[in-house]
Parts: sequence; C-alpha cells; structure tokens
Amino acid sequence: MSPPVPSRPTSPPEAWEPLLRIVRLASRPLERFLHIQAASGILLLVAAAVALAWANSPWAESYTRLWHTPVGFRLGAFSFERSLEWVVNDGLMVIFFFVVGMEIRREVHHGELSEWRRAALPIAAALGGMLAPALLYLAFAGAPETKSGWGVPMATDIAFALGILTLLGQRVPPALRVLLLALAVIDDLGAIVVIALFYSSGVSLVGLQTAALGFVGVLAMQWVGVRSKWAYVVPALVAWAGIYAAGIHPTIAGVIVGLMTPVRAWLGPQGLLVDVRQKLETLGQQATDAHSPEDLSRVLRHVDVARREALSPAESLIESLHPWVAYGIMPVFALANAGVQLSGGTLGASAWSVATAVAVGLVVGKPVGVLLAIGATLRLRIGTLPAGLTVRHLVVLGLVAGVGFTMALFIAQLAFTDPGLLAGAKLGVLAASACAAVLALVLGRLLLSPVTPGNAARSADEAESSTEL
Repeated sequence: MSPPVPSRPTSPPEAWEPLLRIVRLASRPLERFLHIQAASGILLLVAAAVALAWANSPWAESYTRLWHTPVGFRLGAFSFERSLEWVVNDGLMVIFFFVVGMEIRREVHHGELSEWRRAALPIAAALGGMLAPALLYLAFAGAPETKSGWGVPMATDIAFALGILTLLGQRVPPALRVLLLALAVIDDLGAIVVIALFYSSGVSLVGLQTAALGFVGVLAMQWVGVRSKWAYVVPALVAWAGIYAAGIHPTIAGVIVGLMTPVRAWLGPQGLLVDVRQKLETLGQQATDAHSPEDLSRVLRHVDVARREALSPAESLIESLHPWVAYGIMPVFALANAGVQLSGGTLGASAWSVATAVAVGLVVGKPVGVLLAIGATLRLRIGTLPAGLTVRHLVVLGLVAGVGFTMALFIAQLAFTDPGLLAGAKLGVLAASACAAVLALVLGRLLLSPVTPGNAARSADEAESSTEL
C-alpha cells in the first residue's frame, strides 16, 4: 500500500495567515478585472480621458513639461538623452510592436492566416479597410501641408475593438471575434509597412549594417540552440540601435525580431508530460528522506526546462508580455499622446481639416472599405465566410474596425511635426474612435440577436476551421 500523499499547504510557511487572507480578498476584484477582455480597452479609455482633461486643465503646462522631461545616461564621453515622450514612443512601444510581430508570425504559422481560403477574407477586408480611409482622407485633406496624414486612419485598435465585441456579449459569435483578430493583425502589418516605407527619414547604410548584424546575431543564436530568452536581448538591442541610426522608426526592429521568433515548441505538451512523469516516478521510487537538496534541485531544474519548452518561444513570450503591453505600455502611450489642447485657438483651419479627414476616414472609410472588399471576395469566390456569420455581423465588424486609437495616434506622431496639425490628427482619432465605438454598440444591439446553437462555431478554435462558401 503506497503512503498517503501529503496535502499542499494553503500558504507559505513564513506568511502570517490573517494578513494573507486580507491581501487575497483585496486582490480578487483586480484579478477578475484583468481577466476581462475589455479591461485593456477600458484602461486605454481612462488614460486618454485623463490626458485630455489634464491637457485642458489649469495644470496643462505640467502635462507638457512631464513628457518633455529629459531622460538619458552618460558613460564617459558618451551620452544619450531624449525626452520622456521619446522613451515611450520609440522605446516602450518597441515591445508592443515586438508582440505584434510574434502574433503575426503565429497567425501565419497555425492561425487564421495559415490556410489561404480562410486568410483571403480577412486579408481583403484589411486591405479595403486601409485603402478606403486613406483615399477619403486625401479627398478631405489633400493639401500639401496636410496630405502626409493619409496613413493615420488606416489602422484598427484590437484592444478597443475586442472590448466592444465583449460588451455585446452573446450577440457576437466566436467566429466574428476570430475574423476581427485576423483583420486587425493584417491591419497592423499594413501599418508597419506604411511606417517603414513612408514615415521614415533618409536611410543610413551604416545603420542598416548595424541592424543586419543584430538580426544575424539572433539567427546565429537560434542555430546554435540558445534557449534563454534573455540572451537575445543584446542582439535585439543592436538591431534596434541600427534601425534607429538608419533613419527608420526603431519600432520596426521590434516587429522584425518578433517575426523571427520561433513558433514551434521544442518538447510540446506531450514532451512535458513524458519528462515530468519520468522524473516524478524516479522520485516516487526512492524514499523521500533520501533526497538531498542538490538532487531535488536538479530534478526541479529539469522539470522547469520541460515546462518552459512545452510552449514555443513566441507563445511563451506573448503570454508573458501581453499583460505588460495591454495594462502598462498601451495606457502609458495613451496618456502621453492623447493630451490635445482644445482651447486658446490651438486648432487652425488646416488642423480642423486634418481632424475632419481622419474622422471621416475611420468612421465612414473603414466600414465601407471592409464591406466592399468582403463583398468582392465572396462574389469572386476567392475567400470563404465563417459559418454562422451574416451581413449584419459584417456591418458590426466594419464599424468596430473604425476604432483606430493606438496605432492611429502612433502614425499621427510620425506624420506631423507641426503641433497644430498633430493636435488636429489626435482630435480626429479620439472623436472618430468614440463615434465608431458608440455606433458599433448601438447597431450591434439592434441588428444582432443572441447566438443560438446550430451551425455557428461555439468557440474560437472551432471558428478558425469553420468556413462555408
């Protein structure tokens, strides 16, 4: 008869139980909040509202002064100093784009974009949703001093968009969420290409050579089997510095390194089960008191490696970094960039032209472009429509795609150096995103009925493989 397995203690041996219970009780609402899909969108909304109120308050000067605070370091004769706003937009946002790059790679490898008949529909929808807003922008603000903002209304904010769909509850089938996710991924890729080609300064050959050295370093470490994620920070930083020195926006380095991150697991779930089972059986065959701390530590290290290698590096990094990006970097970015001063005659005629063009591009151009592109794709029988989706679902999809926020604000920073025009672009993005969100919520409740069992996919995994002509 095997000895009874001891139960796991409910708390660490050093913890004071009454205080621990209080901390756990206080943390439960926060845990529930962070597990809500819409939580990131809510934080973005709060950060944008705070920035807007702060920039138009009696303390507006402190808002400007904060983001222009110099930040840097000095090492001997070398010094590097930039503003806090630069640290957010060109530093922290690299991590955001790194995660975007990995998500694109994952979707292409085994997601919605891995099979061409499923990929054709979101690709067409994304292209239509980028082209139509850009053309509408140029129609409303095509003057020489304002036309550079044509890329601003092209992108969809996935956090806000998914948050809106979440608020619609059971009216939204999983297939619609999957289609939106695929559309937004391609949308982000398109925005990245636009940034690299049209919003970068003159390219320096020395900078490109330095970036190439960093990328080759990443590949070389993969070829020799380096598995520590921290080891890749050094060549990634070299690539970032080279891209920045080349005159290309440094966030592109994050995207490229993300696309280079492996999406295949070494051991996988089955390998994890086999390895851990073998080690546990070995421990179980020996007397518990015979285990030295060194033996136990060696087994735990082996188990930890098996646990780490059960997921691909891309999946593991997305899992680790996504909360930091969603609940930290993106809200900080919104706080740094959504502060538009609306008083004191800041916005001139050109700025209002930019604001109007951006708003029309997002609220009108996005849904029109998405719907026309999907209609053409289905009529030509190039792509397939996920089972259970109707024209009503596609209308809501087009409206939700008009929420541009994060990427639109980011491109606006690159498109305009004139403070007035930049303020106009930001105002257009904020107003259009709010308008698109309200329209999507209202029409979603009017047009869509709660999902009923039938042909529609019941989960996101089913939706990825469920299509009909």
